[in-house]
Amino acid sequence: MNEEKNIYNDEYLPYINKWGKITNWLGVLFSFGPALVLAVVFNIIPPINAIITGFVAIAGAIGIMWFIEPISYFPIVGVAGTYMAFISGNISNMRIPCAATAQKTANVEPGTEEGAIIATLGMAVSIIVNIIILAIGVFAGTAILSKMPESIVSALNFLLPALFGAIFVQFAIKKLKLAPIALFIALILTLAVNSGVFSFLPGKPTYIVTLGAVFGTIAISTIMYKKKML
Repeated sequence: MNEEKNIYNDEYLPYINKWGKITNWLGVLFSFGPALVLAVVFNIIPPINAIITGFVAIAGAIGIMWFIEPISYFPIVGVAGTYMAFISGNISNMRIPCAATAQKTANVEPGTEEGAIIATLGMAVSIIVNIIILAIGVFAGTAILSKMPESIVSALNFLLPALFGAIFVQFAIKKLKLAPIALFIALILTLAVNSGVFSFLPGKPTYIVTLGAVFGTIAISTIMYKKKML
C-alpha cells in the first residue's frame, strides 16, 4: 500500500499536473485564437469599453461559478479529473455523473486515490463517447429531433433532473444518515433562493444551493464523524 501511495504521489500526480497544465493552457490559447486572428491578421479590435462591459456582464452572471465549481467537484474527480472536466466542459450534466457512476461500479470511495483514478477513467470514456455522439448530432441531430413528436422533445428537458436524482440515490444508499441532511439543506436553500432571500448577490444566486449543500453537508458530516455518529 505504501509503495502504491508513493507511486501515486511521486510519479502519477507530477505527470498529471505537467500535462494538465499544458493541455489547459492550450485550451485557453485555442479559445482566444479566433479573437487573436481577428486582431492580429485583420486588425479588427473592439473598443476597450465594449470588452470591459462584456467581461463584467459575464462575470456578474456566472463569475462566482469559476470558484464554486472547482471547489465543489474536486472531492469527486480529483486532480486529473479537474483538468479533464474544465477542458472538455459539460461538467455537471455529464462528467460528474460519469465519474460518480464509475466509482459506484468499482466500489471505491470519492476523495480517495483509488476514487480519483476511477473517476478519471470514467470521465475519459465519457469524453470519447461524447465526441462521437456530438459528431453524429451535429450532422443528424436536427433532422432526428424534427421527426420526433413534441411531447418527446419536451420530455428531454427532464433528463438532467432525473440524472441528478439517480446520482443522489447512489450516494444516499452509501450514507443513509447524511442523505436526508444533504437533501434538507438543498431544499431549504432552493426555497430561499426562489423567495428572493439571496437577491442581493451578483447574478442568479442558484450557486448558493450548490455551495451551501456541499459545504454544509461536509461540516455536518465532520461533526457527526467526530462524535462517532457515522
